[in-house]
Amino acid sequence: MLVDFNDLPETSRVWIYQANRSFTLDELEEIEKKIKEFITQWTAHGADLKAGYEIKYKRFIAIGLDQGMNQATGCSIDASVRFVQELEQTYDVDLMDKMNVSFKQGEFVAYKPLADFKKMAKNRSVSPNTIVFNNLVTNIAEYRINWEVPAKDSWHNRFLN
Repeated sequence: MLVDFNDLPETSRVWIYQANRSFTLDELEEIEKKIKEFITQWTAHGADLKAGYEIKYKRFIAIGLDQGMNQATGCSIDASVRFVQELEQTYDVDLMDKMNVSFKQGEFVAYKPLADFKKMAKNRSVSPNTIVFNNLVTNIAEYRINWEVPAKDSWHNRFLN
């Protein structure tokens, strides 16, 4: 069951997929259509899942699931992973690699391998105030408060010393 992402409760589970590049406007239009189709038919053991999505900065896909209605199961989570893998293949983009870091450089969103981010921190090319994207948040409340934060307030902080 597709609902507006902003209408999901703050306790809703969230998954964030970061792309290694920005999507084009045409790709975004197609991807939104595919996400809507997927969420509309997404179920757990035949029961509808109440979910929504949003795409930020032309490169982050956030999928939220209200587990108060029905909880995700292993099979439904597997289905969502397969869906994201299909997006990766269709658009020749990396969405699943958690060993990469996205951060802001002015209004531009940079995407670097973790090793490069560590080097940038060591060289002071990124600072404690650099805005990073903490894709490890687990629910919508955390997503709204702790997703886009200064590096000093995220797990990224460990590389800044």
